[in-house]
Amino acid sequence: MENEEKNMQPTVDTFGCVECGADLKFKPGTTALTCEYCGAKNEIPVSDIEIQELDFHEYFKKGAKEQETIEVNLVKCDTCGAESSLESNITSSSCPYCATPLIVSNAHAENIIQPKSLLPFKLTKKEAIEAFKTWINKLWFAPNALKKAVLSFDHFKGVYLPFWTFDSKTTTQYTGQKGVHYYVSENYTTTEDGKSVTKTRQVQKTRWHYAAGQVTHAFDDVLVPASESLPKKQVKELEPWDLPNLVPFDKKYLSGFITEKYQVNLESGFNRARVDMEDSITGLIRRDIGGDVQRIHTRSTQFEDVTFKHILLPAYVSAYKFKEKLYRFMVNARTGEVQGERPWSVIKITLAVLGVIAIAAAAYFLFGK
Repeated sequence: MENEEKNMQPTVDTFGCVECGADLKFKPGTTALTCEYCGAKNEIPVSDIEIQELDFHEYFKKGAKEQETIEVNLVKCDTCGAESSLESNITSSSCPYCATPLIVSNAHAENIIQPKSLLPFKLTKKEAIEAFKTWINKLWFAPNALKKAVLSFDHFKGVYLPFWTFDSKTTTQYTGQKGVHYYVSENYTTTEDGKSVTKTRQVQKTRWHYAAGQVTHAFDDVLVPASESLPKKQVKELEPWDLPNLVPFDKKYLSGFITEKYQVNLESGFNRARVDMEDSITGLIRRDIGGDVQRIHTRSTQFEDVTFKHILLPAYVSAYKFKEKLYRFMVNARTGEVQGERPWSVIKITLAVLGVIAIAAAAYFLFGK
């Protein structure tokens, strides 16, 4: 399967003006492009092709050779290892993830399996930059110099990030125990005003009952990042994505943007999706067992009718330097959600801790008196 699931990303293309034939690049949030040469208004064609879910097991039976492929020009970053698309007319570029200059001469053409759908860019670069600035200004304990700094956005780039989505019907058999709380009265001895006194208190105990059963659930569009170039936690927190607005893949939407080559193959992607599904199934089992607390002893899950999609989701990605250290951030190009790495002000944190200690000491002194 390793050879079947090479990193798949599409090539870059442009819209052609219907009047003069000039190349027009896709602009985020638009449904029509005005030609800067002849002024003609070009409607972006909307495909009526249905976005299909592919059968997971059938894919491996038939092999990747039957899948639709396209040729893409890729260049690999020697620092972080990310591979991304490169337009043929580019003579110099930098990695969107670590700002390292790319060796363009090392670019190579590769036939890859194309995604079936994508979310087009909705936010413009200017809107994404404003969202990032707002995020910076709201950071707690950020150095003042950071907020006042004139941040360079030379490496601020629109990137299509690769993802898998998985659907599956699941049936889980389980055994466990249901715990039901009850309370008993307990006598205890304590000292009050120098005298020993006996009091009564309620103590919680748990009565356990055997439990076994079956839970079913149909999972839809379990999202798995297919990139290893960005922190998983930050990519996860870019959610939610408006997946109902996915459009059939058209390489024209990629014009002017970078597309990352996926690094997580289909099989590994499904294994990660299974972990997410199992976490949700745990909650279903606990609710099915009922009671106040639950113990799960055994479980066995069948995954049926597994289907998948390979999709591209848009983000603005950049790296910025502060005091010679590199920080990365991402902006969801559909919603404006910002996630990223940030510096901390040691001075501000120290002063805050000292302030809390001072307040606690003053309160202790006053109430102690």
